Amino acid sequence: MPLLQILILAIVQGAAELLPVSSSAHVIVAEKLMGLDPTSPQMTLLLVMLHTGTMFAVIVYFWSAWQATYFSSLAAFRTQVVPLVVATAATGVVGLALLAVIKRLASGGAASFEIEQLFGNARLMACALAAAGLLIIVASRLREGSDEISVRSAAWIGAVQGLCLPFRGFSRSGATISTGMALGLARRRAEEFSFALAVVLTPVVIAREAHRLWKSHAAVPGPEAGSFWHLLGPSLVGMLLSFLAGLLALRWLSRWLEQGRWHFFGAYCLVAAGVVLFVG
Repeated sequence: MPLLQILILAIVQGAAELLPVSSSAHVIVAEKLMGLDPTSPQMTLLLVMLHTGTMFAVIVYFWSAWQATYFSSLAAFRTQVVPLVVATAATGVVGLALLAVIKRLASGGAASFEIEQLFGNARLMACALAAAGLLIIVASRLREGSDEISVRSAAWIGAVQGLCLPFRGFSRSGATISTGMALGLARRRAEEFSFALAVVLTPVVIAREAHRLWKSHAAVPGPEAGSFWHLLGPSLVGMLLSFLAGLLALRWLSRWLEQGRWHFFGAYCLVAAGVVLFVG
């Protein structure tokens, strides 16, 4: 893959990943416009590496706030980590159950089916974008809530995150932040909790996709097996660019969220849904 294409995808990913507009949908559309296959293991690995860059951007951006929330004392850590554990467990339960249902409906339960095969479905992506946009707009109309997050609210947020995982276009950050706001969380608290969940989840996704790519190359001996290492180097460059773009995107998101402009992201998702249908 030419380095220029990787740089374009890195900028698109970094700019959209942390905004509630579904970076995956944007990257997939960009891949299609450049004639790339978004369902291939190579593209999946590149997307995961770009996610890694934005994950580090999240850690850097929220580190001070998380220190005050989670690491100010042992008692605070014990209290605050429980909602994270509950939400992550809810994500796993809902995500795995949904994956099983999709696998049965899409392929009759065939063992060879992988959820990545749906990533190129423009109609499904457009519907997910529209759903995320509507959720964001509805949440933006609600009053500012409190900073306290209950176990019940954490479970709901985690369940919604599980719904986002199989569908490219259903923005994880947009859905989880909006769900938190709908459950009575303050906007800043919903944002911090949403991205804390992302940091917990991302390493699992990275490990899964790296294993998937490695298996696909192990099954193809010869020169093609070495393409993993040829892709890894440029992907690291893309990861760095996505990190830098992610920091800028987080500043934008926080500013609009606190200034009551959250609904603009929802309107953008609705427009993007129409564009995806047209391009797809």
